Amino acid sequence: MCGRYHSATPPELIRGWFRVLGPLPNWRPTWNAAPTQSLPVVRFNPEAGARSLDLLRWGLVPSWAKDPKIGAKMINARAETVATLPAFRKAFARRRCIVPADGFYEWAKTDAGKVPYAVGPAEAGTIWGFAGLWEGWKNEAGEWLRSFTIVTTAANEALRHIHERMPVILPPEAYGRWLGEEPAEPKELQDLLKPCPADAVRAWTVSPRVNSVRNDDATLLDPG
Repeated sequence: MCGRYHSATPPELIRGWFRVLGPLPNWRPTWNAAPTQSLPVVRFNPEAGARSLDLLRWGLVPSWAKDPKIGAKMINARAETVATLPAFRKAFARRRCIVPADGFYEWAKTDAGKVPYAVGPAEAGTIWGFAGLWEGWKNEAGEWLRSFTIVTTAANEALRHIHERMPVILPPEAYGRWLGEEPAEPKELQDLLKPCPADAVRAWTVSPRVNSVRNDDATLLDPG
């Protein structure tokens, strides 16, 4: 799964990397993004013909949900079932998004307990785009909640010793297809949901301070 990630790249750099137009939302950099937080997500508006960067809550709430608390259980969508599960299939067909990230955290199970790892791009200056889905949910007062989930796949060879799953990291040339700017058949989209190459990532152990969402600063990435 992917339960924490970091996204501290300045908004203007995210705008350029993902070719986003329009105003940028206000948010502070985070080195410990956690479920239920409002975080930047790239979406494509077919009416405007442009990408936008918006703040959505992490943890997808299906439109049919009776209670938005269900989103806390839907922070990830498995690539193998994303097109068929009722919670995700409509979003997979119509509401795909990209989640900008500098990297993510994962915990390895050892005899001594869980050990946290940071995972980031092997190439400096790279911003990752996780494959995501988004959804809109309206409460009884008519207020909208827009939320997202991160699609995960089997871990690649470099990360399998840490955990069996990892986020789907889209190559930049696939952004248009995933967002719906370019036509793509369901199978083409499904084919994008695979592990990135092992040599595109690097992983290192970090301090257990990352375990608490109250800790959110750049030192979380220090080797530990």
